[in-house]
Amino acid sequence: MKKKIHPSPHRHLADCELETQSMFSCLSKEEMEILDQHKTCLFFKKGQPVFNEGNYPLGIFSIDSGKVKIEHSGEEGKMQIVRLANAGDLIGYRALFCEERYNGSAVALEETHLCFIPKEAFFEVLKTNNRLQLALIRLLASDLRKAEEHLTELAQKPVRERLAKALLFLRETYGLEEDRATLNVSLSREELADLIGTATETAIRLLSELKNEGIIELSGKKILIADQERLIKAAHFYQPELKSFIR
Repeated sequence: MKKKIHPSPHRHLADCELETQSMFSCLSKEEMEILDQHKTCLFFKKGQPVFNEGNYPLGIFSIDSGKVKIEHSGEEGKMQIVRLANAGDLIGYRALFCEERYNGSAVALEETHLCFIPKEAFFEVLKTNNRLQLALIRLLASDLRKAEEHLTELAQKPVRERLAKALLFLRETYGLEEDRATLNVSLSREELADLIGTATETAIRLLSELKNEGIIELSGKKILIADQERLIKAAHFYQPELKSFIR
């Protein structure tokens, strides 16, 4: 795969992150300079792989702007989207820490800019910064909790409920467009099916049901949430869970 160097001027690593989400906000000036000297800014078009399942990691990726999906190939080549990443997120770190091959592929969902940090520079900083170590432990623990919840949903929840929750999750992760109703991400019907673990035909049918019920509106790949309260009810959220979706 041919990667393109970020076309914009050279920037400090801290400027490649959303400041409030940056994993590197706890670094000293000297530590930041170590990463800044070794980082490479990369640009990926929609559909381009950032890394491929089965390859060995050479470092970590920090998303500057854009959106990325992490997908795993299952039986008979069926894909399962296991994570959606946004600006400010790190990707590729689990395989790096485990010294394993990537268990999934990262693919840009739109034009995406990332900072690549080689493992040597990253571990040089990590071994002396306790706050960064703790932040990464928390991140890995959060990933484990989300994976457990996702497995439970796939095993126990109806597909319609999973789809409704996925739409709310996309709203939470990527926000809304200027109309404050349309999801600020475009996923194909196949990608939606891969996200909730079902067949594409089933995802299409359930989207049509939600549309006919006036809960959502569809325009190509764009999805507009017309009735958020009914969508929340369709997802069967418990009261404590509503706070993260009603802001």
